[in-house]
Amino acid sequence: MGSALHGWGFTLNTFARMYASKFKIEHKRMLEKLWGDNFFNKKKNRWQTEPEVDAEAETIELLPRGFCALVLDPIIKLANAVLNGKKDVWEPIVKSIKVDLTTEDLELIGKHFLRKVMQKWINASEALLEMIILHLPSPRVAQKYRTLYLYEGPMDDECAKAMIACDPNGPLMMFISKLIPTNDSGRFYAFGRVFSGTVNVSKKVRILGPSYKIGKSEDLFEKNVQRIVLMMGRKAEDVSDVPCGNTCALVGVDQCILKQGTITDHSQGAIIKCMKYSVSPVVRVAIRPKNPADLPKLVEGLKKMSQSDPLVVVI
Repeated sequence: MGSALHGWGFTLNTFARMYASKFKIEHKRMLEKLWGDNFFNKKKNRWQTEPEVDAEAETIELLPRGFCALVLDPIIKLANAVLNGKKDVWEPIVKSIKVDLTTEDLELIGKHFLRKVMQKWINASEALLEMIILHLPSPRVAQKYRTLYLYEGPMDDECAKAMIACDPNGPLMMFISKLIPTNDSGRFYAFGRVFSGTVNVSKKVRILGPSYKIGKSEDLFEKNVQRIVLMMGRKAEDVSDVPCGNTCALVGVDQCILKQGTITDHSQGAIIKCMKYSVSPVVRVAIRPKNPADLPKLVEGLKKMSQSDPLVVVI
């Protein structure tokens, strides 16, 4: 839960860790208290499953659920105080949650300051990475059942068996899902995931387009991999080889791929299914250059735009 726009997010684990020591309760039990019908009674200093503060009292006073009281309310209180400029309210809260703000941070106002505080307190990247580690299966586990849906060839061939086993010593099978523009305009990193085998620098590979059929030469190219890079945020780090189960980007094969494609070194390798998107292009625009002599440049530019955006279609 959180805000992708402002870069903050949390899981129940995030707040369970914060409150475990305060309530002197183990993390696992605290996690259970933060969801469902669990109410903390401050008067009696204990957790209960009924919302009434005191069942025997004449006037019934209801408690908020643990999730609302301990997770949502602090976030809402902090957000409202910052947006309304109530420094006397948000300053003690920021100190209590141990958020270190620089002089530059304190010069920000309104939603910009709120974004900075929330990112330093409950950063979305930490919550997301935790969810990936805890819930997503490893390639070795996932490829046993995913290969049946992804691989277009027969399930008893060498490539399919290597993909199912996530075998680094089997035939190379890699799916290119996106072309990312490089710093020197005009070329692209072919980013994708290695499903089997190991991709090496200078290795000669077969590039299979979406229309490729086994035994045919249509939509088939052969190229050497010039470089292999790991996409490290904003920078790309060169490596000599990448085994299966990992993502990486190839340099030198982008001219043979329009949007997506399959990379293999096996002569009988089939394609991996192209990704489908839940949205489709709906705006259609006819364009032409002011100067007819610039038509080749326009065509080249449109091709590059089509390569870099999976939803752009150029006719």
